[in-house]
Amino acid sequence: MQDYDLVRLNFSPGGLFVLNICLGLIMYGVSLELTIADFTNLRKQPKAAIVGLFSQLVLLPALTVGLLYILKPHPGLALGMILVAACPGGNMSNFISLLAKGNVPLSISLTATTTVLAWFFTPFNFFFWGKLYSPAADRLKEISLNPVDVFLSIFLILVLPLILGALTNRFLPKVASSLKKPMRIGSTVLLGIFILIAFIGNWRSFVEFGPVLFWLVLLHNGSALTVGYLASWIAGLAHKERKTISLETGLQNSGLGLILIFTFFQGIGSMALIAAWWGVWHLISGLFLASIWGREKAT
Repeated sequence: MQDYDLVRLNFSPGGLFVLNICLGLIMYGVSLELTIADFTNLRKQPKAAIVGLFSQLVLLPALTVGLLYILKPHPGLALGMILVAACPGGNMSNFISLLAKGNVPLSISLTATTTVLAWFFTPFNFFFWGKLYSPAADRLKEISLNPVDVFLSIFLILVLPLILGALTNRFLPKVASSLKKPMRIGSTVLLGIFILIAFIGNWRSFVEFGPVLFWLVLLHNGSALTVGYLASWIAGLAHKERKTISLETGLQNSGLGLILIFTFFQGIGSMALIAAWWGVWHLISGLFLASIWGREKAT
């Protein structure tokens, strides 16, 4: 078995601090476009809301554990897959849902809600479902990790900036309007530079392990997109909502996963490889689906 953990993505304490600030700024910039209605709109579509949240918070991690028993990957890769499945929906899902002619208000509301709930569900799902796959559970025992620290970290870098951004948009709309574009572009570019520098130093390892990563993430992401669509179809939702829930389930905030790996898992290579490749691949698969669904005629 190849030792994927030989790949290490380590940062100094100062570098980790900057990475956390970058993700916090990204979330603040994104939330400057949110309104209180984005958090309450789910009440207008209760069935779609329940299916969408259930698909992301329950079906996706459960599906992931099922795949692990079938594929039997390296324990570190398994932990990476569980961590990605435990992360909230990614912000690009809103844009891709728009291209796919999905239900964009539903997409925004689901992303905002799962992000706020992430302070609890991300660590809970990671530890709960991780213990159900024995090789990953054994690996978890080797990692000294306080769940409370994970809860607090996610709240500070993800949930708090989201709430502050929504409040800025509500009470200081002119300030929010002037900050939206520079905040999103600047913080995203800075985060991308940090991650790129880390990966350049391990390029040979990424090339060496590429085929295994490709198929694992392809099957994992494809299954996530499929289960989101099927759950919506079984629930009797319209095609527009099925597309949105499929994308919300398949496009996860892998950037948060990377931050957690850098911060709490000492940059374990196997976990970082999965989160990094997922971050690339889910955009490709999402845009591919949007190119197909976006050509459909409205019914």
